[in-house]
Amino acid sequence: MAIHETLLVTPAAMGMVDKAAIDGGLDGYALMQAAGAHVAAVFLAKYPGALRAVVACGPGNNGGDGHVAARLLMQSGVDVVRYGTGPKPGGDAEKAFAVCPGQMLPLGDWQPQSGDVIIDALFGAGLDRPVGADIARFIGLARDANTPVIAVDLPSGLSGRTGVPTGACFCAAHTVTFAALKPGHLLMPGRALCGQVQLCDIGIPSRLIVSAEPVWRNHSGLYRDNLPRQDATGHKYSHGHLGVFSGPLISGGAARMSAMAGLRAGAGLVTMASPPGAVMVQATHLTAIMQRSIANKADLAGWLEDKRLSSFVIGPGFGDLEKARTFTGQLAETGGRVVLDADGLTAFARDRFELSGLFGGETRLVVTPHEGEFRRLFADLVDDPALSKIDRARRAAEILNAVVVYKGADTVIAGPDGRCVVNADAPPWLATAGSGDVLSGIVGGLLAQAMAPFEAACAGVAMHAKAALRAGEGMTAEDLLMRIEKEQQS
Repeated sequence: MAIHETLLVTPAAMGMVDKAAIDGGLDGYALMQAAGAHVAAVFLAKYPGALRAVVACGPGNNGGDGHVAARLLMQSGVDVVRYGTGPKPGGDAEKAFAVCPGQMLPLGDWQPQSGDVIIDALFGAGLDRPVGADIARFIGLARDANTPVIAVDLPSGLSGRTGVPTGACFCAAHTVTFAALKPGHLLMPGRALCGQVQLCDIGIPSRLIVSAEPVWRNHSGLYRDNLPRQDATGHKYSHGHLGVFSGPLISGGAARMSAMAGLRAGAGLVTMASPPGAVMVQATHLTAIMQRSIANKADLAGWLEDKRLSSFVIGPGFGDLEKARTFTGQLAETGGRVVLDADGLTAFARDRFELSGLFGGETRLVVTPHEGEFRRLFADLVDDPALSKIDRARRAAEILNAVVVYKGADTVIAGPDGRCVVNADAPPWLATAGSGDVLSGIVGGLLAQAMAPFEAACAGVAMHAKAALRAGEGMTAEDLLMRIEKEQQS
């Protein structure tokens, strides 16, 4: 018996898990009893002063969980009233309905009262279409009355696959889900609509909690074994040499943050490659970062003859889009690993296939777009309403033969081999100018130490979020830099 805290399972895959459990001999009604008991327990723990439990039940198994919760709350002395529709005949929900005392009232009869707490057991994760007009009205009344909501599995109206409402949708204070999280629990705006999520064990064996196309919540087990190892015989070059490209005099701050982040992430050396007019300014700001004057393609070719250079970051504050395309092509020819961000991404907005043609074979490219930069490259994917953020990231990774770090409150990391991770641990104050430049530098520093690109992206995103938590609310990107700590192998 188990829960899976790091695997995200789509509603379709969860349906297969449930079927496998029942086909393997587990009693579906017993699973429903366990689920309903967890819902009732959350109600009693979170709302001990509630005056009435308003249990809204749908016709399926989600509604069955609601009937179980209603019965247990009645037995605990709670005033309970049920609204909704009767269960489908012949299933476990019908059994749960039959043994729950009291009548079922139409949804339209509910009038909010002070002290009400709603248990939303209407549809859960299985609904991927707009709710009906009666349910939409019920949701609207709850919202207008500011009535607290406990959602069973997922707030009704929220897609468990995409994390996007399909129409009217509850905004829950708590969500009680079972066995494994769904993508909709972590993808925005779903994560905000779920409130505090309780993941509960209802008796499904861990060996059954699987997915044909797994998506993981970011955690150290994904990258720990691939972290750079400290060796007493090591030296600065054995820890990798990161090259970071700066823009002109007026916009060199972004590259400085990337360079310092790379150094703090463990790169043995970091060199700033700047236009001639920016070198002296960069030198006055940076002590541990070496300087290189790069004016043109020929200068870059000469520098790249140094085979100790192991990875590069290009784009933050770079400015010159034509030069960014040219320089990226030269970097690709070296066989080194490249992090492309900001202006480096925008440089290829007119033809993403030009970028995908540069990095064939072994994956060596990591791109770190925020939503706007992603749209410039992949407007067709963003405009497809059938695609989730996970779907978009996976397709972009396949097109570019790159690891895609699709940034946001729900950063998605996808590799061209289909691996996919959602990071949901970053604090909201990470949304500040320059934080993305710091992330690019962290990933570049890990790549310089020969960490594999996908694992470097996962570790870099985690290090970035942890640094923000240490820096605290109100931080700046400069504060963030000083709180970067290297991840350690256990």
